Amino acid sequence: MKRTHHCGELRRSDIGSTAILNGWIDSVRDHGGVLFVDLRDREGVTQVVFNPQQGDAISRALHQLKPESVIVVEGRVTERENDAVNPRLATGEVEVHAESCTLLNSSRTPPFPIEDRKGDRVNEDLRLTYRYLDLRRPKNLAVLKKRHRACKIIRDYMDEEGFIEVETPMLFKSTPEGAREYLVPSRVNPGEFYALAQSPQQFKQMLMVAGVERYFQLARCFRDEDGRADRQPEFTQVDLEMSFIDREDMYALIEGMMQRLWKGLLDVDLDLPFERLSYQDAMNNYGSDRPDRRFGFKLADLNDIFKGSEFKVFKRVIDGGGHVKAINAKGLSDITEGELKYLTDMATAMGAKGLAFIRARKSGLWKSPILKFFSDAEIAALRERMEIEDGDLVFFMAAGWERACSILGKVRLEAAALLRKRGILAIDPSIWEFFWVIEFPLMVFDDEAGRFVSAHHPFTAPLVEDRHFLDEDPRLARGQHYDLVLNGMELGGGSIRIHQPDLQQKVFEEVLQLPKEVIEDRFGYMVNAFRYGAPPHGGIALGLDRIVGLLCGTASIRDVIAFPKTQKGQCLMSSSPGPVTEKQHRDLHIRSRVVEKRRP
Repeated sequence: MKRTHHCGELRRSDIGSTAILNGWIDSVRDHGGVLFVDLRDREGVTQVVFNPQQGDAISRALHQLKPESVIVVEGRVTERENDAVNPRLATGEVEVHAESCTLLNSSRTPPFPIEDRKGDRVNEDLRLTYRYLDLRRPKNLAVLKKRHRACKIIRDYMDEEGFIEVETPMLFKSTPEGAREYLVPSRVNPGEFYALAQSPQQFKQMLMVAGVERYFQLARCFRDEDGRADRQPEFTQVDLEMSFIDREDMYALIEGMMQRLWKGLLDVDLDLPFERLSYQDAMNNYGSDRPDRRFGFKLADLNDIFKGSEFKVFKRVIDGGGHVKAINAKGLSDITEGELKYLTDMATAMGAKGLAFIRARKSGLWKSPILKFFSDAEIAALRERMEIEDGDLVFFMAAGWERACSILGKVRLEAAALLRKRGILAIDPSIWEFFWVIEFPLMVFDDEAGRFVSAHHPFTAPLVEDRHFLDEDPRLARGQHYDLVLNGMELGGGSIRIHQPDLQQKVFEEVLQLPKEVIEDRFGYMVNAFRYGAPPHGGIALGLDRIVGLLCGTASIRDVIAFPKTQKGQCLMSSSPGPVTEKQHRDLHIRSRVVEKRRP
C-alpha cells in the first residue's frame, strides 16, 4: 500500500478521510486492550489507534507492534476528544483508527532510546556505532534538513550572482607545506602517491586563468589533523573564486550570502555591511584573530604606566621592546585556587613565565603578590585605566607583543567561561556578531626553518602600498587576506591572489627561499599558466559544517555531519579505517610496517 500522507501531515481538514501511513513505531501504549501507537517518519508523528474489536486482521497485528518496527497502516482519520488533544504535535488534533496493518520489518530492541528527550544522555560512541538509529531522532533529522536547505540557499544565491558550479579533483599531488595530508598510493604508477585535496586552491586559480570568471562548489576537503570539536578529517567548504574584483566585491558577496542564510533559516535580518577589524586591532584589543566580542574584557596596554617602574619584571620587558598588557575580569575576584592554577598552567603552557594578578576584594582591599612593587602613582593610574572596582580580578602579562596578546586572549575566554558558570556574565543567544578581520601579516618568520613562511598561503597578494616591504622587511608586509568571524569562530578565510608571474616567482624564490626544483615540481604549472594572461582574482573558502552548526545551535560539527568520525578519525559504525589484505599491499607496491608500542 502506497502512503497517502506523511506522519506529520494530517490535520482537522482530513477528518473523515482514509489515510495510508508508512513509518516506524515510536511508542506503544496499552489502554485496556486498545493500543495507541505513535507512528513516526521523517516528517513527524501521528497517533494510530488499534482496537481488536475492529477485526481479526487488527487482532493479529497487535502482537507485532514493537517499537522501531516498520509498518504500513490504513485507517480512518478521526477527531481526538478535547482532553486527548496533544498541542505538542502538529497532528495532535486528529488520530487514525487502524482498519488494516502490515508489518514490513520487525525491530530488535534498540541499544538506546530513540526519543529526543533521552537520546542526548546516551554515550556518543554508542550513538555513533548505531548512527543509523541515532539519525532517526527527529532532532537529528531536522539538522539534516536544515543542512540541505542551507546548501540549496547557497546554490541558488551563487547562481543568481552568475557563478558556475565546477567540480575539481579530489586526487591531487602532495604539497607538504600545508596541513598533514592523506596519501593515496597509485597502483599504475608504482612508488608514487596522490594526496587527497586539502582544498581546491590551485585548481580554482586555474579556472580563473581559464576564463571561468566566477566559480564555486561545495567542495569535499581532507586533512589528517588531530580531532577537535570543530574539526573533522573530511569536511565541506563553500569554495569560490572570482576574477576582476577587489576585496570590497568579496565582502559584499559573502555578506549577501550570510544575510540570505540567516533570513531563510532563522528569520533573522542581518545588518550590512559587516564591520572590518584589522589584525593589529583584533590582537591588541582581544588577543585573538577571531575574537568573541559579545562581552567586554578588552586588553589594555600598560607600557606608559610602568615604563619607569621599580618593578623590575615589567621594566625589563618594556626596555627590551616588549609589552605589559592586562585585562579586567570584572566580578571574578572569588576565583578559587584550583581555577587560578588552571589559568596559570594554561598561560605557562603557552610560553608565559607566570600569570600575575590583582584581586580586588569586595572589602575594598587589593590582594596581589606584585602589589608591593607598585608605587602609589602606578596604582592610581592602574585603577583608572582598568576601571577596577570591588569584586574585580585583573590579570597581567609581560612579554613580546604577540605572545602577551595571545596568552591574555586565552585567559580572557576562560575568565568569561568562569563568569558564565557563576551566572555573572550572560551572553544573549540572539546576538550574531559578524565581522571581517583584515590586513593580516603576509609573512611570518619560522625560527626553526630559518626563513619566512606564508601566514595564509604563498598565493596571497600583498597590499599594494606594502609591496616594497618584500625587499626591505617581509615582516612588515600586510596581505590582502580576510577572515569572516562570527561569535568568536572563524567561518572562513580567503584573499586576493597574486596573478603576476614575476611577483609570484619572487615570492617563491626570494621571500620564501624555496629551491627552484621544489617550485617547479609543486607550482611550475601555475607560474607557467600565469604567463598566458591570468586575470586579477581572489576567493574564499567558508566552512559549511561550521555555518550549519551555528545555524542549528550545536556545539560540535559532528552533530551536523551525517556520518562523522571520532577524534581518532574512526567511523565506529563501519569500523573504519581497517586493515587490508597482503594482496592489496602487493598490488599497490607498498609494505605496511606497524611499530608496536614498547611496554614500560
